[in-house]
Amino acid sequence: MMIRKEDGAGGRYMNEFLRKHVFSKINSRVCEIELAEMEDSADFNETSVLTTDSYVVDPPVFPGGSIGSLAIFGTCNDLAVVGAEPKFMSLALVIQDGFSTEIFDRIMSDISDACGKVGVSIITGDTKVVEANVGIIANTSGIGMRNPFLDKNLEVLRSYREYPFTWVRDRGLGNGDAVILSGSIAEHGSAIMARRIGFDHGIQSDVFPVWTFVKEALSTGGISAMKDPTRGGVAAALNEMAEKSGVGIKVYEDRIPIKDEVKSFCELLGLDPLTMANEGKVVFGVIPEMADDILKALKKAGQKDAEIIGYATDEFREVVLETSAGTSRVVPQPVSDPIPRVC
Repeated sequence: MMIRKEDGAGGRYMNEFLRKHVFSKINSRVCEIELAEMEDSADFNETSVLTTDSYVVDPPVFPGGSIGSLAIFGTCNDLAVVGAEPKFMSLALVIQDGFSTEIFDRIMSDISDACGKVGVSIITGDTKVVEANVGIIANTSGIGMRNPFLDKNLEVLRSYREYPFTWVRDRGLGNGDAVILSGSIAEHGSAIMARRIGFDHGIQSDVFPVWTFVKEALSTGGISAMKDPTRGGVAAALNEMAEKSGVGIKVYEDRIPIKDEVKSFCELLGLDPLTMANEGKVVFGVIPEMADDILKALKKAGQKDAEIIGYATDEFREVVLETSAGTSRVVPQPVSDPIPRVC
């Protein structure tokens, strides 16, 4: 039996692969978050969380960004969605022999600019040049810190209901919680695919540092769960949140923001926007009493397309989509990301 690309592409196949071949061999819990819980980050003391990620995106420069900005923002976003403020990072690069120095310089400039936008410092790293046909691969690790925004959120949340976690967890949804999407979907995956096939449709990746608006939402308070819908898209994020929280989620198709050019591109290629990767969006679970306030905070922070797309329920355990036509269907966990090497 061989390892398949689907085993590392997000979705159900990757989850099954990790549980069978990785977590059965290694697992740990230093503080609250266990490795096998597959959170975006894990805490190693009361004030700090750690995350790590590898980026293999092809092409390495794409409309709206590059592997450089993606590596910085993507890692910082994993910290942000547990409520941590990104502070420190490592950067390791594996570069193919003969790789263009011009493209490399562009990538490094993007890394520098991205660090400045988030306020994060790269404090250690490594570089390897290899003969393998890899282009360029970036590995980053990030440390995020507890902060007043997180503490305010937990204070507001606990004034309405019990919340047993010290960080914002993707398993924190409760019955009746509103589900808020911070903006329009499927832009990153569409931008990568469009560039690969030479389709000039003006689609830009949404690669973006979500901490810039997450901190404003946290300071409003009432967020029970967060997830950034990267590989596997919104469909994967919603299914993970529902399964881990032990609730169902009902969402409404006509409330899910998507740009016209992205929608038409996906229809042209037969792609489901719900399963397409995003790199600058967040799915929030919010107690119903604070949903409108969180939505206002997101819009004030620049997320003009943010929308309440549904709610959590204990009436069922699936993710259910009410379509624009008035019918309902179950949205399953994707088996993998439909576009390989998208991040």
